[in-house]
Amino acid sequence: MTAFVRILAALLLPVLAHAAESVPVTSPRATATLVSDTDQIAPGTPFKVGLRLRMQPGWHTYWRNPGDAGIAPELQFALPDGATAGPIAWPAPQRQPEGPLMTYGYSGEVLLAVPVTGPANTVRLHASWLVCKEICVPEEGDFRLDLPTGVPAASAEANLFAAAEAALPRPSPWSAQVAADGTLTVAGDGISPAAVRDAWFIPETSGTVDGPAPQPLRVRAGSFTLSLKPGEAFRADAPLAGVLVVRDAAGLQTPLAVAATPGGPPAAPDLPLWRVIGFALLGGLILNLMPCVFPVLAVKAVGLAGISGAARRHAVAHALFYTGGVVTTFLLIGAALLGLRAAGDSAGWGFQFQSPAFVAGIAWMLFAVGLNLSGVYAVRLGGAGAGQSLAARGGHAGSFFTGLLAVLVATPCTAPFMGVAISAALAADSAGLTLAVFLAMGLGLAAPFLVLAAVPCFARLLPRPGAWMELVRQALAFPMYGACAWLVWVMSQEAGSGGVAGTAAGLVLVGFVAWALGLGQRGDGAQGLGTRGRRIAHAAALAAGLAALAVLSGLAASPAVPAELTAEAGVERFSTDRLETLRRAGRPVFVNMTAAWCVTCLVNERVALAQPAVRQAFTALGVVYLKGDWTRQDAGITRFLRSHGRDGVPLYVLYPPGHGAPVLLPQILTETTVLSALEHMGAM
Repeated sequence: MTAFVRILAALLLPVLAHAAESVPVTSPRATATLVSDTDQIAPGTPFKVGLRLRMQPGWHTYWRNPGDAGIAPELQFALPDGATAGPIAWPAPQRQPEGPLMTYGYSGEVLLAVPVTGPANTVRLHASWLVCKEICVPEEGDFRLDLPTGVPAASAEANLFAAAEAALPRPSPWSAQVAADGTLTVAGDGISPAAVRDAWFIPETSGTVDGPAPQPLRVRAGSFTLSLKPGEAFRADAPLAGVLVVRDAAGLQTPLAVAATPGGPPAAPDLPLWRVIGFALLGGLILNLMPCVFPVLAVKAVGLAGISGAARRHAVAHALFYTGGVVTTFLLIGAALLGLRAAGDSAGWGFQFQSPAFVAGIAWMLFAVGLNLSGVYAVRLGGAGAGQSLAARGGHAGSFFTGLLAVLVATPCTAPFMGVAISAALAADSAGLTLAVFLAMGLGLAAPFLVLAAVPCFARLLPRPGAWMELVRQALAFPMYGACAWLVWVMSQEAGSGGVAGTAAGLVLVGFVAWALGLGQRGDGAQGLGTRGRRIAHAAALAAGLAALAVLSGLAASPAVPAELTAEAGVERFSTDRLETLRRAGRPVFVNMTAAWCVTCLVNERVALAQPAVRQAFTALGVVYLKGDWTRQDAGITRFLRSHGRDGVPLYVLYPPGHGAPVLLPQILTETTVLSALEHMGAM
């Protein structure tokens, strides 16, 4: 029988040598052959050959990145002179859990195709591969194909090549970014919860991602994230390449080739909702103590002075209207952020202060409040008149307006705990959850005023109303004027001298409006105006107000003025390219993200970062100081903020030498805090 098989093989060998599939190499585990997509080749026409592996049930082989174990197949071609073989076209692999490990490869049947160019009538291949089930067995074989010259025609195996090409990862139509914590963010048209029902990522390079770790998926309209666990070979400053497999609602799987660039936003904190709400409440409460809120404390103080002389129900009503103004404004800001992000805008916390028109409008509003407190015209905000006037409609409207103004002036700063809350809010799967977090922040900001009004023992601690209130009310106008001066300086940073001129012109117009209204409010006595005079005054006020609105529209269209850093020794302008260059070189870096409208940022720079001891420590340790200005919208800075879980400034990041993980410093700095962080970095 053995002799008959040998004779038969000798008779068939010439025929098989001219077929598009070689003599097989078989084992109890797999059958391997060398196949071609054509029966004949023409000079100058490329063609494809490939190793075809057909494995027995339960056995599998490996992808080019085998994962935590295994070996990728190796193909070594021997071709005639002038012919070359290209790289292997690897079909998208399957994830193959093996106990506590994760490997990537193929079961059933796979074709590893290779393009061939040049005159290669004879193709020889030595291949080795590993097949595993409960045990792993290395296998190898030598293969030969003889292809005659002629008119190329599809072979019987051509459909195998078509199927293998269809299984290749296709170029991703979406952009991808990876954050320092391994969060993979994919964004683009067509992404929705129905289009992306499930997804997983297979890295091209071994060790960059922890394969067995779960990959939690979050899908929103226009984007989704996968929370990957970085492996030992992961680098936060390097792209992450691999295969992203997406499964839609119908169960169809689509493999995509992605190369995620570094710098995406980190995963939203995976915290219970009650903890996120708690952080939001605490952050809003602490916001009362942030420097950004100081200019509006005068308005709040006037309201507090009036509470002590009123019946408790009137005081509570006053506080509730103030709370309503705070909460309503927080909800509007949250809704605006959701809308801008859904439209593809990179808005963050405090985004409104990046608009020159908004800065000018707030300056004029604070100026008008100051003129009111100075007695130029008689609109009482927050119930400055005590007693029954608190229950009047004007008093309640003033309380509501006070709350609105408090939030608008407070938003340039983010208090401790607010960063986590805002990040979780904007990453929530539901707009309702997002707004719930903003509601909690509003309640936190309003809580002290509400408690003072509602709890009798606290209300009794307030001074009794009297003649002193008028003097205090007038004195409290000056913080308003100081805030206006600060906002004019902010305008100079955002819109240059033209913006300052427009803001100053608006202040004059607002002053005229207040004066005209004040004239119209006087009686018919010797110092007052008659009915006709009051009408003329009101008309003049209206005309000046319309002129101010015209100025405001011009400021809204003002071009951005590049921010100029103050000439400071050792301070460089931030850019992503510069940071990446320094990180590749292993240099320590300190990044300061600031804005002209952020009072906390300015205070931190004065009391901590500008101190000689801190600058000397920077120099001694070779720390490069990069400063980014977010006064006006900057997409690069916005991405950097989000890559560290923040949606606003200030942000301070210290990168140690080498490629260590960055360290985030507190939002409120002291000289000791910075020196301690530098000392710890030097000891690393």
